[in-house]
Amino acid sequence: MSTTQASIFGRGWSAYRSIPIIYRITAAFVLGTALGAVAGEQASVLSPLGDLFLRLLEMLIIPIIVFTLLGGMRKLTPSRLGKVGGLTVGLYIVTTSIAAGIGLAVANLFNPGRAVEFTGGEAQEAEPPGVTEVVLGIVPENPLAAMVEGDILGTIFVVIVFGLALTMVRETATDRSVEEPIDGFFAFIDAGTQALFKIVWGVLEYGVIGVFALMATSIGTEGLGTIVQLGALVGVIAVGISIHMTVTYLGLMIVGILGQSPLAFLDGAKDAMLTAFTIRSSSGTLPVTIADAEENLRIDESVYGFGLPLGATINMDGAAIRQAVTAVFAANLVGVSLGIGDQVIILFTVILISIGTAGVPGAGLIMLTVILNALGLPLEIVGFVAGVDPILGRIATMNNVTGDLAVSSVVGKWTDAIDFTEGTWGNADGSQGDGSTMAME
Repeated sequence: MSTTQASIFGRGWSAYRSIPIIYRITAAFVLGTALGAVAGEQASVLSPLGDLFLRLLEMLIIPIIVFTLLGGMRKLTPSRLGKVGGLTVGLYIVTTSIAAGIGLAVANLFNPGRAVEFTGGEAQEAEPPGVTEVVLGIVPENPLAAMVEGDILGTIFVVIVFGLALTMVRETATDRSVEEPIDGFFAFIDAGTQALFKIVWGVLEYGVIGVFALMATSIGTEGLGTIVQLGALVGVIAVGISIHMTVTYLGLMIVGILGQSPLAFLDGAKDAMLTAFTIRSSSGTLPVTIADAEENLRIDESVYGFGLPLGATINMDGAAIRQAVTAVFAANLVGVSLGIGDQVIILFTVILISIGTAGVPGAGLIMLTVILNALGLPLEIVGFVAGVDPILGRIATMNNVTGDLAVSSVVGKWTDAIDFTEGTWGNADGSQGDGSTMAME
């Protein structure tokens, strides 16, 4: 290759990389769909490229869970799990549980995907476990075997318990010979997490090819009629998120607990909500979220300084709704009826993995792989829904940052660390505070 050719190639590659990955994946989805519609079953020649994408996703499941969960546990030290920490974490768990329940409810009500016979893969045949079996199955007999065998729930349980134990030992240790190795271990976890995110970005870069191949193969085999169901999937998830934001955040928390105007809250949170919808990253939106909390919602730093960074990591209500609906959608595609045991698996899994969902845009595909593995459903469905991932990611992330601010507002109310006489609260008619909260300096 000559210098001129190399220069042209370099400029072309730079121009390609300058296009956001979400647009490239969407373009791959559209082009793969078009190729499948034109080429028909001949497009199945591309299936190995799609299979490679699925294998790369599978490869990342256990490492992502282990590293991101341990990184999250580092923030939950006993000294920080006081009144503010306990209330914040507790509310995040409650809202995520409600979100997962709403997701399952709307999914069972509308049954997206039921009208399509998906033949891109076959579900593994297995007897649906009972509720007791599911609960007991969370605790593995052999922690290492759980990781090696891909036991998702068992791995999550072990990592959470081990991470909390490490932070407790670090908090109470008086000997540097104990403290230093733990600090070094968490530093290694942080570095490993960053390395994994680099790998995730690499996989998503290849995902442009993988999604193209998967869509071409799927549409070539299934036909264009399947695309209609993706619209139904987006619609059902949007309904679930709308219900959660309206009922849980605005109704129960802002009106019910705070006794404030929901319009005042939305006015104070709008910058973060718009930014989250635009960039699809709770972590990336964090500076804007913090600014809204301090300047508009007048929450004290003692609350938002802990709750918002933690929420950007573990509060993934939008992801919980999205994964619950998509799991039912996936089961309907392959004609599998989900029993009560399967529904419990979905509920527990989406709640537990929400702490590991944070990272980069596109992580929802990784988490969907976890859900499908837990249910024994074909991973080809990941590629099938990847084309609408940019849409789902935007509305889910907007939901997440809204929840972060709602939870921080409630914790501020309960700990006298919010001023309802200033900011958007004070500007709203009839929404003045009752004087029971502190005046912020």
